[in-house]
Amino acid sequence: MTAAQIQNALVVCTILGFAMMEFVSRRYKHNVNATTNDTKLEVLMFLSVLAVTQPLAILVTSKLGHAFFPEFKGVLADMPWWGMVGVLLIFDDMTQYWWHRLSHSPFLWPLHRAHHSAEYMSIRVTFRNNFFYYLMMPGLWFAGALLFLGFGGLVYALYIAVKLFVILGAHCAWRWDEPLYRIRALHPLMWVLERTISTPATHWAHHAITNNDGIGHYKGNFGNLLFFWDILFGSAHITRQYPAKVGLIDDKLFGQERWYHQMFYPLLQSKREHSALKFGGTIYAEPEVTAKSH
Repeated sequence: MTAAQIQNALVVCTILGFAMMEFVSRRYKHNVNATTNDTKLEVLMFLSVLAVTQPLAILVTSKLGHAFFPEFKGVLADMPWWGMVGVLLIFDDMTQYWWHRLSHSPFLWPLHRAHHSAEYMSIRVTFRNNFFYYLMMPGLWFAGALLFLGFGGLVYALYIAVKLFVILGAHCAWRWDEPLYRIRALHPLMWVLERTISTPATHWAHHAITNNDGIGHYKGNFGNLLFFWDILFGSAHITRQYPAKVGLIDDKLFGQERWYHQMFYPLLQSKREHSALKFGGTIYAEPEVTAKSH
């Protein structure tokens, strides 16, 4: 099998494995209350990333590389595997952390709010975003450049597979970390693990509908593969608990935005009251209160 075939096989197995656990644990049945509007957005965004955004980034960076820097084609192909992984963590995962963090600023929030508008957690939410959110993501373009420079083969395939495994696991309706927290012998391991990679507990907190319960932390926990970036850059919040509700308060108050406004803003703009998805629109902000101690 080629590296690409191994990568694709691992990705498919990962998606099917987490999907099976969502159904076997009955978490999907009891917690995922998706509408037709949600399904259209999630399916079309998944297909657009797979068929348009990622191939486009790879194609354009390859064309630009051949046109302007042909002498650098494959120049890093002999780098040791650990060096490649280190570079990928910096130029792919860390840049994605900062892109994600910046996307919670007022200017870029409209490109990311679709990811938070789901009122449930599931692997189906993983690629739920605005089309231009991914098109503008620096990490995708850096990855394309690194492929041109020789980052390919099994190292890149396994890196992508591991990263997707962690990200899908962090969004999964089946909270794989929950039973592990109850095993006292695993406490030291879980202490290290939850500070290294994104877990359901830390990432669900990022999707919480409120910060006022002391669990939600939608202004932090931005990490994708590595939660370590949140530790390093001061945006981490670890409670080993899960928010009672996820989603957006403005959707609760004013109704769900249409899928095409969420996916194609600013080309298509909402007419809803208090919408971030229109020029000059207002973002509804929840009043901050001090959470009661438990």
